[in-house]
Parts: sequence; structure tokens; C-alpha cells
Amino acid sequence: MPRVLLIEDDPAVREGVGLGLRRRGHEVSAAETGEEGLARIPAFRPELVLLDLMLPGINGVQVCRRIRENSQIPIIMLTARGDDFDIVIGLEAGADDYIVKPARTEVIEARIKAVLRRLADPVGRPGVEVHGELAVDRAGLTVARNGERVALAPSELKLLLHLSASPEQVFSRQQLLEYVWDHSYHADARLVDACVRRLRHKLGDPAGNPRYIQTVRGFGYRFGPL
Repeated sequence: MPRVLLIEDDPAVREGVGLGLRRRGHEVSAAETGEEGLARIPAFRPELVLLDLMLPGINGVQVCRRIRENSQIPIIMLTARGDDFDIVIGLEAGADDYIVKPARTEVIEARIKAVLRRLADPVGRPGVEVHGELAVDRAGLTVARNGERVALAPSELKLLLHLSASPEQVFSRQQLLEYVWDHSYHADARLVDACVRRLRHKLGDPAGNPRYIQTVRGFGYRFGPL
């Protein structure tokens, strides 16, 4: 079972979530503050981070950005409120998913499995595909632009792999939620939109005139290139 770093300032939540995950076989390291959580990453080497959005000192969004400076480890935000602005900011900072508290351990465990499962099916192995300036290596799970490797978070990579596997095919946001995020219910389409914006930025794809990930208004997205 994957190692989980839990960064949560509420002692009751920290104890409850940590205990529930340990009972399911996870090795869990729990931190009370963002600073403490960041300090534990090098030694603990977590395979996923559960990150509370509202933290004292360095908040969850700042922690997420700090992690993304050096690592593409999967991050799931924990938020005690469904505040649209906070959720969008967290997703834009690089989070792969979010859970609104309180949440049962079964729900958290299901989301962890879904996030980690995204890279288990790289869509259409093997080989390297060239799309304009992009080289997509499905077997190696890497993407390069003009020969320079592009660091992508798990959700960004899975989204690109899925879209590029069927060029010109239009996918609805709900279809992408079900495949990339493994959300079989009517989930939040902002996960898709925020991920597309981050992916476009990393690929050097201008939002006003994207070459690779094109918006089909009123429906969803498709992969170019133009």
C-alpha cells in the first residue's frame, strides 16, 4: 500500500484519517503544519499527499505550489468547505483532486486508489508519438516539447495521454472525469478545466489560440495539433 503524507492541522481529523488509512495497510506520516509536512517529504518519500487547504502559517495552496516546484507527486486537497474560489485556486496550484470534509475513510481510500491508478494504464502502449513539437512516450510515461522534458502531474499526464490517443475526437468533461479521475458519478467539471489550463501552460499552448488541446464550446475538449 502506498505511503501517505497527511498534512492536517485539526487533531481529530488528523488522528481519524491517519488511523483509518493505517488500518487499511498504508504507512502514514502525519504533520500538523505546512512547514512540518514539507520538511518530512525528503526522508519519508510519500507516494501521495493528503493536504488540508486551510493550514496555519503556510496554507495548503502555498504548500501545493512548493511541492510542485520539485515534485509531481499526487496531491489530494482536503477542504472543510465547498468554497468555489478556494477549490479552483488549489486545483490551479497543482492539486490532482479534492475531497470536502468530513469524509469517510472509505471515500478517501477510493480517491487515493483512483489517483494512483491513473498512471497504471498509459493508453495504447508502446512507442513514442510525435505531435508537432510534442513527443509523447507512452511506455516511459514522459512528454517532451522541442526535446525538453515537460514535468507533468499524474492527472495532467493521464489527460494528455487520453486525449492524444484519439486525435480530433471530442470528449465531454464528464467522459474525462470518468476516465482520468475515475469519477463515475456527476462530479465537478472544474477538475477538468483546471487541469487543462495547467497542461496548456506547461505545453506552451496559448489559451486564446491553443495548438494541442482545443475547447469545443458547450461540450468538452479534443486534441489537435493544428
